[in-house]
Amino acid sequence: MSPFTGSAQPTEKWHHLRLTRDDGVATVTLARPEKLNALTFGAYADLRDLLAELSRERSVRALVLGGEGRGFCSGGDVDEIIGATLSMDTAELLDFNRMTGQVVRAIRECPFPVVAAVHGVAAGAGAVLALAADFRVADPSARFAFLFTRVGLSGGDMGAAYLLPRTVGLGHATRLLMLGEPVRAPEAERIGLVSELADEGQAPARATALARRLADGPSLALAQTKALLTAELDMPLAAAVEMDAATQALLMNGRDYAEFHAAFAEKRPPRWEGR
Repeated sequence: MSPFTGSAQPTEKWHHLRLTRDDGVATVTLARPEKLNALTFGAYADLRDLLAELSRERSVRALVLGGEGRGFCSGGDVDEIIGATLSMDTAELLDFNRMTGQVVRAIRECPFPVVAAVHGVAAGAGAVLALAADFRVADPSARFAFLFTRVGLSGGDMGAAYLLPRTVGLGHATRLLMLGEPVRAPEAERIGLVSELADEGQAPARATALARRLADGPSLALAQTKALLTAELDMPLAAAVEMDAATQALLMNGRDYAEFHAAFAEKRPPRWEGR
């Protein structure tokens, strides 16, 4: 995501989530615990806009996405979204569905790794938010459920039909998206949906530790790796290796590459600049 995409001043207060920062690590917490962090129109918009702002300011080097209370996110609020969409016309519905997809695109396209800390339920849109992250650290209590067909909608919501087969394979993705049955953390780890299975109650701490490790690393190299992972999903091999070659040539001309060599010669840890 380009840093030159907006001129508005940074938002001082977010109404539908909580944002904290710690030396390059941002933590975004969905904060409707009484509703299992069910998403509203405003929550979707806040997530979309927050990720755009953090991408432009370039001070964030890793982000943790979590939920307050008993679960990660139970999906779209039944009353505030499903009820409201029944009275919308096609143009309004298209605008809404495009907005939810923009949230997923923002997670995939932001220039820093996103680590989802999942406990309890991650259902519907909540499951897709976790899926869009670069890493998913889960408590044993976590369960993922792509519930869209159970409310009479396509399982391919918010990019799920694109991302899930590329994460767990077509067979598992077909089962999860068509049946909408919950998958508990141990099975989710087995099929590749969970990156790390934490001890009970430790997902936030483990996710934060992973984010800190990423934030302390070569941030430009990590940003380019993320960009290539997304861009090359649908490229032929020849185009992919050419993009890899161009990216490496640029990074080889950067400060971090030279810093690694200097640190190696001086037998000390590298001091990464992200340049």
